[in-house]
Amino acid sequence: MRRFLPAIVLLALFLLCFFAPAIEHLLNISSNETDLANRFAPAAGNHLLGTDELGRDIFVRLLYGGQVSLTAALAAGLASAFIGTSVGMAAGYLGGKWDAILMRLTDLLIALPSLPLLIILSALDLQKLGFSADIANSPRVSLYKIIALISILSWTTVARLARARTLTLRQMDFVRAARALGVGDFRIVLRHIFPNLMNTVVVATALAVGNIILMESVLSFLGLGIQPPLPSWGNMLTHAEETIWEHARLSVYPGMMIFVTVLAFNFLGDALQQTLDPKGTGK
Repeated sequence: MRRFLPAIVLLALFLLCFFAPAIEHLLNISSNETDLANRFAPAAGNHLLGTDELGRDIFVRLLYGGQVSLTAALAAGLASAFIGTSVGMAAGYLGGKWDAILMRLTDLLIALPSLPLLIILSALDLQKLGFSADIANSPRVSLYKIIALISILSWTTVARLARARTLTLRQMDFVRAARALGVGDFRIVLRHIFPNLMNTVVVATALAVGNIILMESVLSFLGLGIQPPLPSWGNMLTHAEETIWEHARLSVYPGMMIFVTVLAFNFLGDALQQTLDPKGTGK
């Protein structure tokens, strides 16, 4: 039962966050409606966690912030898993110069300091890169930019794991038999190599999502991630920084959401590893 606890926690969190509009309607409040006469109000009535510095409901904003943070983390996690799996399988199966080229590219990205690089790339002006003003100023462009940047820089661990597993699998008898029967390389990779990689990729992705949530939160906290009016747990921490001594709860709530979510994803990764590869964990 303990193995399923992280999944239950994450499922409950996902349901709460993605049913935020229904909860908002049920409580008869608006997440973006300001009420300066009701700033820093304690938990009472419809305001389950009180209000923030602009009189907005903290609970509903946490749920909407969870939508954005979880969407960014899952999208970036899946994208980085796809890139890493593709690169790792290609390097491991093709071998030779392709293995050398792809792994040196992977090593280059691993050697780069990811957080400073993310900060620099996040600060780039999209209009100067040739994007139109409408795209550059779109409310959700910061979300898409964060997903793209984290995806590009976060695939290296999955790539190395996929390559190591592919090197083992390509020497297996069922792969040799398929090759002897004249099955093409692409079909071998798709039908024989990839299904046997899924355990490794799923576990690595679950563990990576927790780290991606932390990356997004750090960038948003620094003002380079998700930009208002979109709420995220990271930029909610930024807004709470100025009043942390007087109203610490404004930083405690998003901080706790980040903590619980990252912890749940890490425990989920461990549980998946024990379930999918019980012999490898010694249990």
